[in-house]
Amino acid sequence: MMLSLVTAMAQEAIFARNDVTSPEVNSDGTVTFRLYYPKAITVQVTGDFQQGAAEMKQDSTGLWTYTSAKLEPELYSYKFVVNGTEYLDPSNIYRSRDIASFTNIFIVSNDKEDKGGLYSVQEVPHGNVAKVWYDSPTLQMKRRMTVYTPAGYDDSKKSYPVLYLFHGAGGDEDAWTTLGRAAQILDNLIAMGKAEPMIVVMPNGNMNAQAVAGEWSKGMYKPSFTQHMDPPGLATMEESFPDIQNYIEKHYRVIKDKKHRAVAGLSMGGGHTFSVSKTYPERFDYIGLFSAAIVAGRNVNFMAVNKQTLDADAELGKQIEALKKNNPKLYWIAIGNTDFLYNVNAEYRKYLDEKGMKYEYFENEGGHIWRLWRIYLSMFAPRLFKN
Repeated sequence: MMLSLVTAMAQEAIFARNDVTSPEVNSDGTVTFRLYYPKAITVQVTGDFQQGAAEMKQDSTGLWTYTSAKLEPELYSYKFVVNGTEYLDPSNIYRSRDIASFTNIFIVSNDKEDKGGLYSVQEVPHGNVAKVWYDSPTLQMKRRMTVYTPAGYDDSKKSYPVLYLFHGAGGDEDAWTTLGRAAQILDNLIAMGKAEPMIVVMPNGNMNAQAVAGEWSKGMYKPSFTQHMDPPGLATMEESFPDIQNYIEKHYRVIKDKKHRAVAGLSMGGGHTFSVSKTYPERFDYIGLFSAAIVAGRNVNFMAVNKQTLDADAELGKQIEALKKNNPKLYWIAIGNTDFLYNVNAEYRKYLDEKGMKYEYFENEGGHIWRLWRIYLSMFAPRLFKN
């Protein structure tokens, strides 16, 4: 009898907690956050929807509330801070992992074609997302990557162009589909006729790992920003990239020519894009560097790269010259104006200018954040594989 009473009380508490709606996107574009925590002394909400933490107010029932200013269409992340300690919102099941931390997320959208709309699941034909294990003889291990195939792929016999898309430091093969909303972006752009149906291959860029933390034999370790360096892999991304391409071209219906291949990536993955595209200049007609970590010379810290270190790298000069001769249709560089890699990218553009290497450049407001990288993918994908 006592056990039944305790169980009933626990269920009642769960139902009471689930009565709280948070966050609530209001009709005027503001967002209301709520947390039921009667014994809390202070509660704040912090996230990328505003500068700094906002103080929440408590009512007589113990419910804490805060309503934001009007927000532009976008995907936002946030946390609560209760008595100085961070908490996820117990009323919001939608959350994402960035390296080793979680945040709650919500989307504001006014139209299916605005940024929030692009990042949302809409009533359109959906592609499939698969976790694929492949053999990497170069790295001497089985590895996993994420592969997006567009709507209609399984029911057709046609072949498709392919985009190889790399994540940044601390990320893994889940990053572009969770934080980057790549599947939603591609589904929606393709459905609107703005992007060509394409296969998107998202490898794990940590050369010392087989897969995302907890899903290979190393076990349930804590990922970190520098996990790709400890210990170093047996080979680099550019050295092991043929293992990825060979698997994709053997197991998927892809068009096997330069005109139908693209490569892009963010931060460390932008560095991988930089390296792979210059190592194999004949393979890609479309190249996208998003907030890229440019590496030049031997043992040169990417933060120290400048025009002088680029000029001193004789091998780089030969590779850029070969890339120039192969004349890619699009060499696209994008970065935010407060990104900590801004100066490095500016120096690289000076180098390309001097070499006569054609490129397009896009700059917007912001730093080294996923909000910008989702925008870059939304801009880059519609440029691909156009006749």
